[in-house]
Amino acid sequence: MDLLGSILAGMDQPPSVNDKDRELKKKQKEQEEKLMTQNKNELNRFRTYVEQRIERFIKDNRKFIQFPPADKVYRSVVHDVAEVAGQIGMSFGEEGVDRYIIVYKKEHSPSEDEIAARRNGEEWNDGVAEEYRKRRERDEQAKEEASKASASEPTPKSNYKEKYVHLIGEKAALEAAKKTETNKSYGFVPSANKKDLRSIEQTLSDIQAKKRLKTSHQSAESDHKA
Repeated sequence: MDLLGSILAGMDQPPSVNDKDRELKKKQKEQEEKLMTQNKNELNRFRTYVEQRIERFIKDNRKFIQFPPADKVYRSVVHDVAEVAGQIGMSFGEEGVDRYIIVYKKEHSPSEDEIAARRNGEEWNDGVAEEYRKRRERDEQAKEEASKASASEPTPKSNYKEKYVHLIGEKAALEAAKKTETNKSYGFVPSANKKDLRSIEQTLSDIQAKKRLKTSHQSAESDHKA
C-alpha cells in the first residue's frame, strides 16, 4: 500500500445523512428532557413556597393572603395547596394579564360585596366596603318599592274566561272572550217587531178606536139577528 492509501485508510469516514439526523434528534430530546426537569423542579420549589406560606398564614391572625399574578399552572398549585389545607382559594383579575389568587381562611370567607369589588378590579378596604354596602341597600330598597307597587295594583277577583268555561264550555268561552255581541232577538219575537214609535196619546186613541169598532160590529150583528 502506498503512502496516500495508508493515510486515507487511517482517516475517519465522514458521517452519513442518517447519522446527522439521529444526532440532531438525540440533542433535541435531551434538551426537552432537561427543560421538563427544570420546570418540574421549579414547580416543586414553588409548591414548597406556597405550602410554607399557607402554613404560616393558618397560624397567624390574618384573614387572607394574596399571591402575585401567575399563569394557570402556578395558580393550580396554589388552589391545590389551599384545598388540602382546608382554606378557600379564589382567583381575580384578567386572564393572561394580572390574574392572581387570594387565599381566605374558611371562617373568614369573603362577602358578596368583596367578591364583586375584586372582580371589578377594585382593592378591598373599609372605604370600598362602605360604598358597596350603601349601593346594596339602595338596590334592595328599590326592589322592595317595586314589589310593593306591583302588589298594590288591583287584580280581578275572578277570571272571566274561567267563568265562561264553567257555564258554556271551553270552546264557547274562548269565542265569548274574543267577541261579545248583543242578541238581535228576545224570546220568540224579533226585537225589530217590538219597537213602538207611537206616543202614549196616539196609542190610547188607537186602542179606543179598536174598541168602538168592535162594539159597532157586535151591534150590527144583533140587529141583523133581530
